Amino acid sequence: MVDRVEVFDQNRTLLFSIAYRMMGSVMEAEDAVQETYLRWQQASEDEVRSPSAYLSAIVTRLCIDRLRSASVRREQYVGPWLPEPVLGEQAREIGDRTELEDTLSMAFLVLLENLTPVERAVFLLREVFDYEYAEIASLVGKSEANCRQISRRARQAVAARRPRFESSPEQEGRLMEGFLEASLAGDMEALLALLSDEVTLYSDGGGKARAALNPIYGADNVARFLTAIRSDIPPDFTVRLTRVNGRAGLVGYFGDGSVQSVTSIEVDEGSITAIRLVVNPEKLENVPLLQQAEREEGSP
Repeated sequence: MVDRVEVFDQNRTLLFSIAYRMMGSVMEAEDAVQETYLRWQQASEDEVRSPSAYLSAIVTRLCIDRLRSASVRREQYVGPWLPEPVLGEQAREIGDRTELEDTLSMAFLVLLENLTPVERAVFLLREVFDYEYAEIASLVGKSEANCRQISRRARQAVAARRPRFESSPEQEGRLMEGFLEASLAGDMEALLALLSDEVTLYSDGGGKARAALNPIYGADNVARFLTAIRSDIPPDFTVRLTRVNGRAGLVGYFGDGSVQSVTSIEVDEGSITAIRLVVNPEKLENVPLLQQAEREEGSP
């Protein structure tokens, strides 16, 4: 007799990895995984040939359905929409290999927003999780030939928008440190030296926190924005450099240790080409508080 709870737990990380990359939301991914568990418990033995494939099919279809309904909500979203950041242990679990870590980045998840729900599912299952086309076809309810076409289109769409040059973690870290120092000091010249001429800043407040309602384009405009918001920083504000979605980033904390913001950068050819600032409090609920972050950093 198969222990369904044990089998599900063995596949939980995979299911959340798929759902988070599909949805760009921790809360919605967790909801999809929980619904998958309920359906798994109700499935008959005749339906299940491979538990992993069966569970992957359920969570993929749930995410496709949820993305279709989410498209309307995102059209009505106040200001730019950004993925919900993941940090700490949660990020390590779903990006535990270098190739997976790259597909966890904010930049990558934003690129996926240009794909339809089915295109996103096929692309992720093939390019990220290495499923065979025959498996993907059964998971998304399409023919194998159709899945190959969908995968090719999606791959081309993503490749056309990805940075031309890969940046190293060390380079990203140096730029992030310089960015933080220049931003806190209000040093326009130092900021301009770090920013690409075509840099874009996206600020996601979702109508629940003060943020720019439109993307800010160009090095001069971005630098002016960053120096202007220094006046809003409280005296007990704390900033920590960390990894955000597997890439260089920082977290801002209020004096009581609660999370105020999460920032990530995108780098190309040695300059910062995009800054993504999440201040919507609903998207920061899963980010470790200051004391928890300090404990995690100090643990072996």
